[in-house]
Amino acid sequence: MIKPRIAETENGITDEFGVQSYDRMQRSLRDKGWIETKQIIQEGINSGIALEIGPGPGYLGLDWLKKTEETRLKGLEISEAMIAIAQSNSAEYGFLDRVEYVKGDAQRMPFEDNYFDAVFSNGSLHEWVHPEDILNEIARVLKPKGKYYISDLRRDINILAKRFLWLMCQPKNMRPGLITSINAAYLPTEIETMLPKTRLQGWHIKKNYLGIVITGQKLT
Repeated sequence: MIKPRIAETENGITDEFGVQSYDRMQRSLRDKGWIETKQIIQEGINSGIALEIGPGPGYLGLDWLKKTEETRLKGLEISEAMIAIAQSNSAEYGFLDRVEYVKGDAQRMPFEDNYFDAVFSNGSLHEWVHPEDILNEIARVLKPKGKYYISDLRRDINILAKRFLWLMCQPKNMRPGLITSINAAYLPTEIETMLPKTRLQGWHIKKNYLGIVITGQKLT
């Protein structure tokens, strides 16, 4: 039996030690090739200006910039501490002129209508207390024909997958946070119920071994 969802904080990681540990974890995933840049590009998100929701230390978006040409990125992040480390990482990549990190709440995005060619997010959906509001905001800021890619864990992953994630989670002090994230993650059935209530168009839901992916394109 799948337990009811236990909401996680919507304020992100704010303490210096937690931010540094999360940066180490994400850097390790990048070095192992375990971030989803390839999948995002395969969905046709490979040009123009993109929005990343919840970039954390920034590796996914920075890797996307590295593997695409003449693209730009804005990262919307609620944690000032994460923005500081993402800016440092963008300097390391040499992309200070191609990326801007903005502090803000994704429920009320500080961007104009029809602004972005694409929106993507990995690992932040479970932190969205009011996900319908954020999905509506994604629909608002996307240009017509703009594409989106949202991926996260899911609460019903099997025990072997959970054990694998636990063992691979480094540094070890990040492991309790992994469990709270899984407990806060949405089920595919919950997403299927949620999406028709939003203004997001053309959506598709996919399950994989570890999580769930929502993709689609704004039609008009």
